[in-house]
Amino acid sequence: MLIEIDGLRLSIGGVPILHDVRLALGEGEIYGLLGPNGAGKSTTIAAALGLLKPDGGRVRVFGKDPWMAGPEIYGGIGVVPEQNGFYDWMTAEEYLAFFAQLHRRDDGPNKMREQIAAVGLEPRPGQAIGTYSRGMRQRLSLARALVAEPKLLVLDEPTNGLDPRGRRDIHDLLIELAGRGVGILLCTHLLDDVDRLCRRVGIIAEGRTVAEGVIADLVRSERRLARFRLRLIGQPATMPTEIRHVSVVAHEGEWWIVDLDPEVTPDAAWRELLFRGWPIAEIRRESGGLDELYLALTERRAA
Repeated sequence: MLIEIDGLRLSIGGVPILHDVRLALGEGEIYGLLGPNGAGKSTTIAAALGLLKPDGGRVRVFGKDPWMAGPEIYGGIGVVPEQNGFYDWMTAEEYLAFFAQLHRRDDGPNKMREQIAAVGLEPRPGQAIGTYSRGMRQRLSLARALVAEPKLLVLDEPTNGLDPRGRRDIHDLLIELAGRGVGILLCTHLLDDVDRLCRRVGIIAEGRTVAEGVIADLVRSERRLARFRLRLIGQPATMPTEIRHVSVVAHEGEWWIVDLDPEVTPDAAWRELLFRGWPIAEIRRESGGLDELYLALTERRAA
């Protein structure tokens, strides 16, 4: 495991912040860390990075205590914090070259340009970082996190400020990195990102892990199957009972109400239905899925 946290307790200034947090992240996995504002997500990340000392519990990164190991593990970690610091007078190439030197890497200009292109950043020649949009800065922060070719990425709201195409580009890059064995801890409020990228999640509320595991299993256990209304412009060519992962709940004229098995993404389900001759003209989400699971668990804790 790249990260192992169990029973984590932590106080800041004598005020208890984390009471019982757990998570486990392996190689090649994108793990979603979810929770409301103030739940303790950033504090959990800080403990995992060795920036805050726990009061109790177990925290291991690469099998070592990050509070004690410190610099021994930092070379293998890339971080995108929610609040990034930039040197506005530098260009992207100069900025990445500076961080490469900090990591004692002798990467030349071609390598810098490759890293910039990999995150979809397209600055003008000589453009200073101070003139970048928020989305450009997000892409640059990810490029910086990848400078040392880390085994572990810790990302706090990495797609903030990106348009839909930019989000999709970053998603594709993270999936590619996970395919190479990089472990990714993704902290975000965008549940669509988690739905697309993550198989496992941990949900924190008031400093405690209220759910942790495979999304599909959590959705089933809480009976939060995703329900959709589909409008068809004709009769389906395939009987609903012949299609895996899709259960028809009701049929009202041109509208069909279906539940999706949590093992399948909506995009994959719609492709399967279209392939099997379902003339889908419109899709509306009714309820269920990760969104409803998240709201139920965090509201239950607040109550």
